[in-house]
Amino acid sequence: MITEPELDGAWEPGRPAEVEQDTVVREARGPRRPWWWVAATAVATSALWAGGLYAYGDRLGEPEIRYRVADDLCGRFRAPALAGALGAFTDSDPEAGGRHPAMDWASCRHNGDRSAAVGGFFVSAVVELHKRTDPAPEFALGSRYDRSGGDGQWEPLPGLGEQALVSTPGAGEGVRLRVRDGGAVFLLDVMFFDRFEDGPDPQSALSARPDRESLVAAAVEDVRALMAALRK
Repeated sequence: MITEPELDGAWEPGRPAEVEQDTVVREARGPRRPWWWVAATAVATSALWAGGLYAYGDRLGEPEIRYRVADDLCGRFRAPALAGALGAFTDSDPEAGGRHPAMDWASCRHNGDRSAAVGGFFVSAVVELHKRTDPAPEFALGSRYDRSGGDGQWEPLPGLGEQALVSTPGAGEGVRLRVRDGGAVFLLDVMFFDRFEDGPDPQSALSARPDRESLVAAAVEDVRALMAALRK
């Protein structure tokens, strides 16, 4: 039989303890925080930081522009030292050039004859002005010609620009010089060609050429003068 206290809620004294326990648990957990707002703020902050870092890194990747590219490179590249070592130039050709948001460039070629019997030579200069990306990481790789098996071993040449390399391809066939300074790359080639039909034997033609040290010294002097002429 159910007594009256049971009907009137005799079990009520037990309920405050349950309520008190639940209150303690809620207080231990602390008030609710807007975690969605914190997460959204973190995502937005990360995006802004990443975007800023990307933009900053992009600016860091741009090379320093210390030179300009002349439309008439032959007018700036007289190469008097090489002309003295090789002989006077017979003619000059502004080979090609161009302007682009990523790179400006120009080239020039001087031609000459050592003698009607021995043969001739040419001196070629190319100037590249990289405006978007630093050419330093790829500079040591050289051109496509170098990577596809061009003759000659590149050697460091101190005291010229930020980085300079020199090569003498083949057996006395000329000299190649590459210089990097900021975003500018200077390329110089000296090449010989021979005429043996009515002339001396090949050994005599080789002996008539300047020695390697004199040729490299003349090339360095003329590239240094070209860099000074195009310096801003």
